[in-house]
Amino acid sequence: MREVVIGVDIGGTFTKYGIIDRNGNCLIESSIDTNSGNGVEAFLKDATKAFKNDLAKFSDVTLKGIGIGAPNGNYYNGTIEFAPNLKWKGIVHLVDLFKKNFNVPIFLTNDANAAAIGEMIYGNAKSLRDFIVITLGTGLGSGIVSNGELIYGHDGFAGEIGHTIVRHNGRQCGCGRKGCLETYASATGIKRTVFKLLADSLEESKLRSVSFNELTAEMITEAAKKGDKIALEAFEYTGLLLGQKLADSVAYTSPQVIFLFGGLAKAGNLILEPTRRHLEDNLLNIYKGKVKVLISGMEELNAAIMGAGALAWKELEK
Repeated sequence: MREVVIGVDIGGTFTKYGIIDRNGNCLIESSIDTNSGNGVEAFLKDATKAFKNDLAKFSDVTLKGIGIGAPNGNYYNGTIEFAPNLKWKGIVHLVDLFKKNFNVPIFLTNDANAAAIGEMIYGNAKSLRDFIVITLGTGLGSGIVSNGELIYGHDGFAGEIGHTIVRHNGRQCGCGRKGCLETYASATGIKRTVFKLLADSLEESKLRSVSFNELTAEMITEAAKKGDKIALEAFEYTGLLLGQKLADSVAYTSPQVIFLFGGLAKAGNLILEPTRRHLEDNLLNIYKGKVKVLISGMEELNAAIMGAGALAWKELEK
């Protein structure tokens, strides 16, 4: 029998999952609506049905465990706690709920931590013991690995770089505070920057004809590639704040590499170049020239799923 795990990536709208063997082969990949029913119990019912139906398609597999990446996921408690981007409120004991339907070990962590584990096992961090993964999606997540181990802290919530303050009394954040890094350095953040720049300038830009709800990070990237000054300035400002905050992060763990991952990272050098420059400008002298900023080596199509699966395999090996 072929041993497999299920890797689950819970998002605000969709939950993606895949069946993954020990060699990192994703046998099947699919998704369900995170909010198709009323609350987490409805989600659990949908997820259980989908997982079991897909497992039944293979006669030669045995399920060894389930790994889950989720916003505000607590590794120690198996809970999702006060996640601002999910409709489930308060503390959700997700691992305990899943254990009612699956008699296998189940592990849960923050979605960015899962991405870091995936980078370690399947990506460009295979030979590294000290690195940081920054996920630039709707928000900004981070997974910090030091001496080969993911840092969870005493309560399971270490490494929330996206919720460090870069501008006091700055932009309103979904967490309830103001000026968090993710309100500037994320797919949503760069949209807000574009609209601020458009309001403060008379510079011609194709982005002026796009509404806020229609605007995407991909549109800003394409405009910047064509020389749009507003789009280019938005990437410069994003890289400035991200580089400054990453310089602070370097002082805590002295990573060898910082990997950028997620939708905004697809902009490539448009985000890499200003981030690298402002990181280097703000580093303490003893760190200068030592820290690389690279794009993640994970396949974007199923990276979150692979990271959650890697969490399960890593924990099972313990």
